[in-house]
Amino acid sequence: MNYTALYDVHRKMGAKMTEFAGWMMPVEYMGIRDEHLSVRNSVGLFDISHMGEIEVYGKEGALLCQRITTNDIGKLKKFQSQYTLLCNPRGGIIDDTIVYKFSDEHFFMCVNAVNTIKDYDWIKSFEQKFNAKVVNKSSQYSQLALQGPNSERVLNDVFQMDFSALKRFFFNLMEWKGENLIVSRTGYTGEDGFEIFLSWNLAEALWEEIIERGKSYGINACGLGARDTLRIEMGYPLYGHEIDEDKNPFEAGLSSFVKIEKGDFIAKDSLMSAMERGVKKNLLGFEMVDRGIPREGHRILKGDILLGTVTSGTLSPSLEKPIGMGYLKTNMEFGNEIEVEIRETRRRAKIVSFPFYKKPAKERKNGRNS
Repeated sequence: MNYTALYDVHRKMGAKMTEFAGWMMPVEYMGIRDEHLSVRNSVGLFDISHMGEIEVYGKEGALLCQRITTNDIGKLKKFQSQYTLLCNPRGGIIDDTIVYKFSDEHFFMCVNAVNTIKDYDWIKSFEQKFNAKVVNKSSQYSQLALQGPNSERVLNDVFQMDFSALKRFFFNLMEWKGENLIVSRTGYTGEDGFEIFLSWNLAEALWEEIIERGKSYGINACGLGARDTLRIEMGYPLYGHEIDEDKNPFEAGLSSFVKIEKGDFIAKDSLMSAMERGVKKNLLGFEMVDRGIPREGHRILKGDILLGTVTSGTLSPSLEKPIGMGYLKTNMEFGNEIEVEIRETRRRAKIVSFPFYKKPAKERKNGRNS
């Protein structure tokens, strides 16, 4: 079992702990619903130190990253980040990740905790083909996520700086207590927010500083439970649920992160063939018409036809209705009625578009992950 630098802090705060991807993590503090709404309406702080960090550097670091990812690394400016996918030669999704560009010779990837070793071994296998070095830096980093409409105000107060000029998917390097931090305007909640990479020995001090400074802005500590309900409301995929090595980006609704025209990259031929064939199933969202909360593995049907199974489902705290996602046959359209089998009883639902939760236009500011 792995423990983050904040494990003792979470226990002192009364967090309910659970094992996730080999890590002991807080699932909730005061309750998932309240934590979720805190992020939607004010601000919440997450410990996401279980995520992995992999560094690529060297004269051909950019070439290596371009080769193994589906998005176009060449479009990145210095101190800009990009959501992208790692695919196997068959086009299946090894992982989704965010790539951070420090320079033409220095890149940094944040990967899912469950895939850290697998991703590192995969990326490392290309090292000898390029003049580049690949290093697993996961043991050196803690990571905090400050999310919600008040996140910028809290961060300004903590660091006595103005972060209003930092755009979505850009990051800054800064010094705090004599050490370097990476402050990125990214997140996995659909709200404005920041993710902060820092050394393990600074994690407790920064966590406590953010909590203290954030009190006047309505901050709450949040666990993985709220992080999950927040990402489901946005229709964001989670590895092992919506995406895995048996699903390609087109089925998962991630075609906008595949840049076929950028040149050669792993899985290009397979993905081009998949485009030509078309998909037989799509990741779609649905909301319940009848009572009942859909959960992973529940069957989705239309009459006697099995359409698929639920990949993720929850009672949406923002919408106050049950919602879910699943892979369904491509002839299904928005508004179509389906049935979800919950506790051996079929419950009516209807297909809807992503995201489930849409913030009023006047409240939107900067809104995809990590």
